Amino acid sequence: MNTYISMLRGINVSGQKKIRMAELQRLYEASGLVDVVTYIQSGNVVFDSPEPDASKLRELIEGQIEKAFGFQVSVFIRDAQEFRWIIDSNPFLRQRNEDPAKLHVTFLYQAPSPAAWDTLSVPEGETDEFVRGEKEIFLFCPNGYGTTKLSNSFFERKLGVPATTRNWRTVNVLYDIAIKR
Repeated sequence: MNTYISMLRGINVSGQKKIRMAELQRLYEASGLVDVVTYIQSGNVVFDSPEPDASKLRELIEGQIEKAFGFQVSVFIRDAQEFRWIIDSNPFLRQRNEDPAKLHVTFLYQAPSPAAWDTLSVPEGETDEFVRGEKEIFLFCPNGYGTTKLSNSFFERKLGVPATTRNWRTVNVLYDIAIKR
């Protein structure tokens, strides 16, 4: 069995694309996924599956959400080992020991092209910083994520792939749920 963490993009924000977590849990279970646990209302789900290919699971879940709720949602899936790597590799913690409350991770739907990565830089006058990974971007937002220009929309425009962001606490809680079930 493989343990996965999935994150849905843009649900339950400003009354848009509403999905209750109990309904989402039932949808995952009806799709053959097991030991399903949701975390907060933003569409974080930890689950197990014998399927080794995360892209197949992503297609399955996205299709089931569209069928059940009538709208498309991007689903970002990482396995528990990938989350462990993200936690162990955060350069803002490991190299600079920044305040974890100021840290976020932007997850990318897929790895962008090298040309897309080359277009990426912090906008002029911005104090926030980022460090790229392969399919994620580590963020340091000293004034909080709510004021940053380094939003999902910014990265989606620059990189040409969907993005979703979680704060550092949520990243750690999701990993803890994955390993302690």
